[in-house]
Amino acid sequence: MYKRGGVHINDTNSPAKDNIVLFPKTLDYYQIQLTVMLESERYGEAMELLRFLLQCQGQEEQHVDEWQALLEWLETAFPHYIEGEDNELSHLEKEIDLDEDELTRLKVQGKLAEDADYANKLLYKVMHDPLSEQTMLALEQLSYLNGDDIDRSLTEWLQTREMHSLLQYRVLQTLHKRGMQGCVILVRGQEQVEIEIENVPLKDSDFPLVVQDIVDRVAQHTEVQEPTLYYFAQELWIQFIKAVYGTNIYQSLLIEEDLVMDIWAAALHQTVSESLTGSRNEEVTRAIYGITEHIRFQFEQAYRSLKQFISEGISD
Repeated sequence: MYKRGGVHINDTNSPAKDNIVLFPKTLDYYQIQLTVMLESERYGEAMELLRFLLQCQGQEEQHVDEWQALLEWLETAFPHYIEGEDNELSHLEKEIDLDEDELTRLKVQGKLAEDADYANKLLYKVMHDPLSEQTMLALEQLSYLNGDDIDRSLTEWLQTREMHSLLQYRVLQTLHKRGMQGCVILVRGQEQVEIEIENVPLKDSDFPLVVQDIVDRVAQHTEVQEPTLYYFAQELWIQFIKAVYGTNIYQSLLIEEDLVMDIWAAALHQTVSESLTGSRNEEVTRAIYGITEHIRFQFEQAYRSLKQFISEGISD
């Protein structure tokens, strides 16, 4: 028994039509693909896919009847698209290997095939509905749709509407995933910043190493004795970094000076410690990271930046 292209084949020595079993997710994929083929008038490919599906075992009788009826209609309406029998398993031989990203893309494309106004509905939800998980989901779906008008709409929205810094960042990520290139000028906090879309990190691990190095310094002092503090420090830090991406604060971190890194690690430690215990104990924290009086002002600036971010509310 082996797996290929999202199907199970039990015995390569038996006829393929008696041994192909589709996984549920793969069946959904083929249903969506079939819809897209029909909407784009790729009738020959649709016939080929229907023949393949009709060979598979274990499908509901309703699906089989629908596929057979559709195939017969296509063969009657578009006889010049009929291909030879030698190609009946070509879809299987293409070894289609699906991951979550590909499945999402196909599902979104399938919805667009069913509703030509789907992209505009997603844009409206993002720009006008209250910020929620549905907003973030709509942004994610927009990543998989083509069209320069979507890029223009999202860019104009970024540049003209006041919004939470984390929502700004998610929109920048969406533009990157859509393949947009070039710079976008927008206001982040009180600053006007210029951001190159293709450089916006898509994953937390895409940030420069210095970003992780700062929270690692907190880990050195908390991971064993205060693991809860370290956990919350990690969460707060990555959200804060996304919120200040492209600003003067972010640029200052990229210098990778030990002094700057100690200041931010101490401020992060202090902020999370206060949130968890309600006790300030700033002197203890500054001593741990070697924050002397002559750099205390920079420490307090970093601390205030983190506290302000928390007061704005974190939503990711």
